[in-house]
Amino acid sequence: VQLVESGGGEVQAGGSLRLSCAGSGPSFGGKALAWFRQAPGREREFVAAIAGVFTTYYEDSVKDRFTISRDNAKNTFYLQMNSLRPDDTAVYYCAARISAAAYRIAQEYEYWGQGAQVTVSL
Repeated sequence: VQLVESGGGEVQAGGSLRLSCAGSGPSFGGKALAWFRQAPGREREFVAAIAGVFTTYYEDSVKDRFTISRDNAKNTFYLQMNSLRPDDTAVYYCAARISAAAYRIAQEYEYWGQGAQVTVSL
């Protein structure tokens, strides 16, 4: 599975961005998918994950602002980010794992995108 991200960029605080992660190779169906982020000088951290179509998990600081979703027919999943804040600034990575069970730990994911820069300014 190869993952290609798109949709990063710069936005003012309070704005929105949508990240996409398109996969090539085997279908996403049955796989857990996730987004992580890494800010300068910090470790990669969990943002959101989706298992199946409707089971989602979020890091507390993004709950009610970010939404993860998937379209298995397009082999693509998304992260809709609303009410962005400067502390959301980071490189965002999409990830997939063979198993259907979703985890918050980066080491549980076998496949990774190249990363997309998201910058939120005041």
